[in-house]
Amino acid sequence: MDNGVRSGVVQPAGSLCQVMTDDFDAADFARQFRAFMTAVSRLAPAEKPSALRQQLESHLGREPDGLPVLTDSFPVFEHPNVQVALDAYLDAPGRTADLLGISGANREHHGLADIVNATGRHQQFEVGAVDYVSVPVAVDTDMTCVSFGLLLVVSSDDRLVVLMRVGARRTGSQQVQLEVLTADVDVARRFLDTIRKLAVEHSVFRGQVLSFESHEFADGLGPLRFHRRPEVDQADVILPPGALKALHRHVVGTTEHRARLQSAGHRLRRGVVLYGPPGTGKTHTLRHLIGRAPAATVLIVTGFSAQFIREACTLARTLEPAIVVLEDVDLVAQGREHPSAALTNPFLAEMLNMMDGMAEDADVTFLLTTNRLEVVEEALVQRPGRVDLLVEVPLPDETGRSRLLALYGRALLLSDTDVSRIVASTSGVSASFFAELGRRAELLAATSGDARADVGHVMRALDELHDSRSAFGKRR
Repeated sequence: MDNGVRSGVVQPAGSLCQVMTDDFDAADFARQFRAFMTAVSRLAPAEKPSALRQQLESHLGREPDGLPVLTDSFPVFEHPNVQVALDAYLDAPGRTADLLGISGANREHHGLADIVNATGRHQQFEVGAVDYVSVPVAVDTDMTCVSFGLLLVVSSDDRLVVLMRVGARRTGSQQVQLEVLTADVDVARRFLDTIRKLAVEHSVFRGQVLSFESHEFADGLGPLRFHRRPEVDQADVILPPGALKALHRHVVGTTEHRARLQSAGHRLRRGVVLYGPPGTGKTHTLRHLIGRAPAATVLIVTGFSAQFIREACTLARTLEPAIVVLEDVDLVAQGREHPSAALTNPFLAEMLNMMDGMAEDADVTFLLTTNRLEVVEEALVQRPGRVDLLVEVPLPDETGRSRLLALYGRALLLSDTDVSRIVASTSGVSASFFAELGRRAELLAATSGDARADVGHVMRALDELHDSRSAFGKRR
């Protein structure tokens, strides 16, 4: 008997299984299935746009999907300058902005267009908290900046959506990005151009002393670090006669008389090299010159941090008057004939290109130091316009040693005879030798329980230092 029961399974007559095995009409099935899904979708509750989507549409006065997005990027150390530029832009009459945060997984991996589109289809992103970060803008001074936030900008009749974000290591980006969505590409382009100009005009770096470092262990903005401006009295700078006067005229005098020089058709850009044995006072002299130029933005690059020479020169060009300091230039500017020049010449070529590419009316001084002038590339030191003044900082003569003893031994109890004796015993030593001599004599007196350090302590310290120099000479 066949009553629709087979092997314990009830199969109604005319079932789908029977239809599929007998006379299956695929096209008719597809039509019926489509009608079924349409009916189900009509019964489902309407999808409500996300709050973020609603705010975007209300702000723009239209659907945001498909609108063009323009992007501009800045080095990570420019973060506070981008922030102050945005603040200055919005301070102008007729401009306002609402700042929104964005929540949602992996938002940092999506561009502004992706984020906007996702608010409509999948509601992947919603209104959330604005991300902020505290960044240094001077020694012991921080500033709060937006690190991920959406600005709904109104500027007269223009409506813009601006995403500001700072890349993180996990995203593979270490830049500050501004992405602008608006109906008119020209409006977005003008906005980004204005922000760049305002970032220079209101730069927090102007007039500061900064250094580029190849590591990120110290507090700073990426590779950029802030320093207090040094104060070294002119009387404490011990150079051959006339040398300091020439340096003042070249470094400081050019800025003081820039209008006259320009009116006479002369360039302002200049270069100086301080050369001499280690420890003779080249860095000490640099510190004095930096202190004598309080209005100058100082950008310091040392050794293999020369990889940042482009960034340093770019900042100098936009923040003049400026001083670019490159210490130990022989490490990165060795002559082409030198065996290791292949390792350093990429930095040399970059430096020469940046120096040559800077406008002649740029009020920028390049201050370079080296212990080995003989190995420095001639194209750098023997071409006016790159380097115009070479100043030797030699081992001190008798008069220099007497001045150095007075400088670093001002707390020592010494007679004129004692001074003559010590000066006679220090022929051929460097300025840094006297700094250590004064320190060590004071330490010997302190550990001996003596109230003042006198000639006896100085001579003991002198013997120790001479012994150390002799031991080092034998080692070599």
